[in-house]
Amino acid sequence: MKREKRPSWDDYFMEITNLVATRATCLRRKVGAILVKDRRILATGYNGPPKGVPHCDELGGCLREKLGIPSGERQELSRAVHAEQNAIIQAAKMGTNIDGATLYVTNHPCFICAKMLINAGVKKIVYKDGYPDKYAKKILKEAHVESKKVKGKSNK
Repeated sequence: MKREKRPSWDDYFMEITNLVATRATCLRRKVGAILVKDRRILATGYNGPPKGVPHCDELGGCLREKLGIPSGERQELSRAVHAEQNAIIQAAKMGTNIDGATLYVTNHPCFICAKMLINAGVKKIVYKDGYPDKYAKKILKEAHVESKKVKGKSNK
């Protein structure tokens, strides 16, 4: 009997990250993130507004889009909490130690998230799609956080 090929750990966790991204409510980009340590999922996150706050589609659309702000710029004007931020927050709420964890994320983190991930102790980032933020890649490299791009379907 021929055994079916099992996915690699990166493919396995990235597929779960893709599923997490389907919960995202952002109108521009659906992003999913999971924090993994010792091949165990510690926390998940997807992008959307803070708990109890209306989603952009309920308010007539994306503010950043209405203002013509390009992707990767002026993130502070987004109503959404980023997927990476939500994963860190969920781990903190549950008292889960993420020091030394790997982040699987559908899009490379932005500069703000990169700084948070460094301080949270994340040691490796596995991502599928790029993001127009050269400063994020630079600071992650300076902090010796390994980044690895993998193939996969896009959630844009």
